[in-house]
Amino acid sequence: MRLIAALIIAIALPQAVLASESIPSGAQFDFGFSPRRGALEVVRKGIQAAKSQILVAAYSFTSKPIAQELLMAHKRGVAVFVVADKADSEKGYSATRFLANQGIPVRVNGNYAIFHHKFMIFDGQHVELGSFNYSAAAVDKNAENALLLWNVKPIAGAYSSEWKRLWDESTTMQPAY
Repeated sequence: MRLIAALIIAIALPQAVLASESIPSGAQFDFGFSPRRGALEVVRKGIQAAKSQILVAAYSFTSKPIAQELLMAHKRGVAVFVVADKADSEKGYSATRFLANQGIPVRVNGNYAIFHHKFMIFDGQHVELGSFNYSAAAVDKNAENALLLWNVKPIAGAYSSEWKRLWDESTTMQPAY
């Protein structure tokens, strides 16, 4: 059973991590599930802990609590950058438009059938990921999960590289006012 678990983990980890890095012994984690079983709190905990930078990749982003938390981080001097699905960001209410209107750099990506990413990188060393969309439905209706990995610089580096690639191929969302 342990061998199967190790193989599943090895397949799931980015090749760059497997090839040259090991997960630091000081790594820790928080997790939560939805509906209403801690997933939102896990995401908020990561945002609140950020000291210098938050990189966000989002598909459905309509969560007012997460948008407000990112705005508070921005106001306390944390550099916040968001890249999100173009089609989803153009729907009725989108937190991406709200954040762009607040002066937070937002880019939208329409290069894929669905830009289905849901992850955040905090200070280049912590990563939040999972199926949890940054939406009200994810909190109250859907069965989703959020995992926050602390002190995992090699994994944060791999996710940061992917985030940068996505950011570079995306277009800037202009504020509406």
